[in-house]
Amino acid sequence: MSFSIPCIDCRTDDALALVDELRRRLSPRGAVVSEAGRQRTMALFGAPLTPQEVVERICRDVRERGVDAVLEYSRLLDGKDLSVDTLRVSEAELEDAHRRAAPEFLATLRAIRRNIDEFQRAILTRDAGVRREQDGAIVELRQRCLPLRRVGVCVPGGAAAYPSTLLMTIVPAQAAGVSEIAVVVPPTDFGAYNVDVLATCRELGVREVYRVGGAQAVAAMAYGVEGLPQVDKIVGPGNLFVALAKRFVYGEVDIDSIAGPSEVVVLADASADPRYVASDLISQAEHSPGSGVLITWHAPLIDGVQAELSRQLAQLERGELAARSLTDYGALVLARDADEAARLTDLLAPEHLHISTDDPEGMLARIQNAGAVFLGHYTPVALGDYVAGPSHVLPTGGTARFANGLCANDFLKRSSIISYNREALAREADLVRAMADKEGLTAHRASVDIRLES
Repeated sequence: MSFSIPCIDCRTDDALALVDELRRRLSPRGAVVSEAGRQRTMALFGAPLTPQEVVERICRDVRERGVDAVLEYSRLLDGKDLSVDTLRVSEAELEDAHRRAAPEFLATLRAIRRNIDEFQRAILTRDAGVRREQDGAIVELRQRCLPLRRVGVCVPGGAAAYPSTLLMTIVPAQAAGVSEIAVVVPPTDFGAYNVDVLATCRELGVREVYRVGGAQAVAAMAYGVEGLPQVDKIVGPGNLFVALAKRFVYGEVDIDSIAGPSEVVVLADASADPRYVASDLISQAEHSPGSGVLITWHAPLIDGVQAELSRQLAQLERGELAARSLTDYGALVLARDADEAARLTDLLAPEHLHISTDDPEGMLARIQNAGAVFLGHYTPVALGDYVAGPSHVLPTGGTARFANGLCANDFLKRSSIISYNREALAREADLVRAMADKEGLTAHRASVDIRLES
């Protein structure tokens, strides 16, 4: 297998520029698309449209023509001739898949579900409030948290089946109390025709599952089409087209984040095992596209990881796909010291950060930006992907500078509840008057004065 991963030496290269370029390519502006995606674009539109142009055309079409456009794109992009009646997976199909699923697999689902539910309920925001009372003046202030009524979940299904994504999106929503959950999954053997995917939906109690993927699925949930009512929020990962579609419909509905290709930064020192580091880099690159970046200030580790990458890639079923991703979107970075390594990590603001050092807590204190952090040599990213408890739906493409990973709190609406009696209004009336006069909003002042007239 021919394989070469870029190396960046901060002692001689302009590392900041090179790392910034890598971050740009991984962002939604970078148009990270698989070769299969490029071919589908040409076949459908007859022109090399940018991903953004493709997404805008599909979303507008779905908004204008509804389910007819959804079914047409499913036929053109996925080769499936569906109807309004077959777009939704039937209850009988969900039940049949659950019966056919291996008992060991269902037991695994239940164990993981318990882990996720325990963590998500532990971090759930509760109602809170303040009461001020003085000389008969009573002010009651509350924050009320209510679950969203209806959410939509995007589940990939092009290159592999992802029951884990169902767990990591549906269970947090259920922990928050969401009553209606609609799942969209591509009409593929890894998606809506996959026994394990459908069995997972049934095990989690989800009854709405639709055979549709890509930008057309996002648009259908955002605008609502015949047979698939509009949702309030769309969550879940996907390829670049899904990410851009979510950005396009934001405002019509809420979204979790603009999640692009999977990525990991391994921050390692001399204590790290090259075998472990290489395996973490490959584990995210095998999503294809995916990114794996090593940042270290221990030069011998670079050589060790290079050798291990070549050895492990040659033995893995998806080795060639992972190798291509690492060539295009990976790097081995030699920093001058730990401080520079931390600065470069913050610049990348990775989805996953694995700190593989002899003092991971100390290194963590230097890092600001990461979607999820994995501490120590025995905490591979796969634990977070599958079983730990925090959701694996995380900000990518540098957006961890400001965005958060999905959690139960993202399915809550928060409202401020304010209650004053007349005495409390009188006590704070002058404050309102002063601000209203300063801003020239006389009606604000009048709304207080009229209530305090004799």
